[in-house]
Amino acid sequence: MAEIGQDIFKCKEILEKGGLVAIPTETVYGLAANALNPDAVAKIFKAKNRPSFDPLIVHTDSLEKLKSFTTSLPLDFELLLRKFSPGPLTLLLPKRESISDLVTSGLPRVAVRIPNHDLSLSLLKSIDFPLAAPSANPFGYISPTTAEHVNKQLGDKIDYILDGGPCSVGLESTIIGYEGEQITVYRKGGLAIEQIESVVGTVDVLDYSSSNPAAPGMLKSHYAPNKEVLLLPVGNTINFRERCGILRYSEFSMDVEKGSQFVLTEKKDLIEAAQNLFKGLRHLDGLDIDTIYLELVPDEGIGRAINDRLKRAAAVV
Repeated sequence: MAEIGQDIFKCKEILEKGGLVAIPTETVYGLAANALNPDAVAKIFKAKNRPSFDPLIVHTDSLEKLKSFTTSLPLDFELLLRKFSPGPLTLLLPKRESISDLVTSGLPRVAVRIPNHDLSLSLLKSIDFPLAAPSANPFGYISPTTAEHVNKQLGDKIDYILDGGPCSVGLESTIIGYEGEQITVYRKGGLAIEQIESVVGTVDVLDYSSSNPAAPGMLKSHYAPNKEVLLLPVGNTINFRERCGILRYSEFSMDVEKGSQFVLTEKKDLIEAAQNLFKGLRHLDGLDIDTIYLELVPDEGIGRAINDRLKRAAAVV
């Protein structure tokens, strides 16, 4: 298993030597390597067993540094960065040659963001390169929101885990870019679409793709437990299978024993639901059951991103 601690200097040394560290962000924990070192980036794909056609997100600590990785930054995007960064916002921008094709899966645009976590920002300020950092979990599995989650999944494949406590948002970042002249959301995430539209007006929203994604996190089947996963039909009663568990939004079901259930938020608070989503999926995946049922949450604000993850955990288009 990996060493867990808060030694930023040790992380810096590992990264400078081309190694892997797990870093905390407000969204989920990331598996980080020097984004300018193709050999280091290749270790990310190997550790996660991630297909090379799925691009990575590049992390940095300032708007000035972010501009150095792209050939252009539209005014609308700069306005969004100034309002919502550091934060759960990722931009797809034309990349400079310094960013390797391995990071972008050969695509001409790079996904970049500024994470909102003091430890990781301090680490990023201490190094002279950005970090490529997808979620620190085996490809396709539930994203980690604590250092312990990372260690359980990838502890034997990475050099150090920077422990920043539980993630405050608990969902991956929202990814936006341009399709022609239209701002487009490629992945729903921790920044609500309504917040983005309050700055730049109406945006298009894409669903995920089954192959060759245009941005990170667009694959149809993702964030999934190892057990069979089914979505609950909205507003309908069903006959639950034996040996099942259920992820509920705000209330326990009378049809399944309480010990086999996980409620995201008894307060009907979508922010709390997002924070607890991956924790709940992990809890149910660890029970001695065969099937997990998932209940969708109100499809508004960050709830749209939660439902996106639930549908992909069940591989429902």
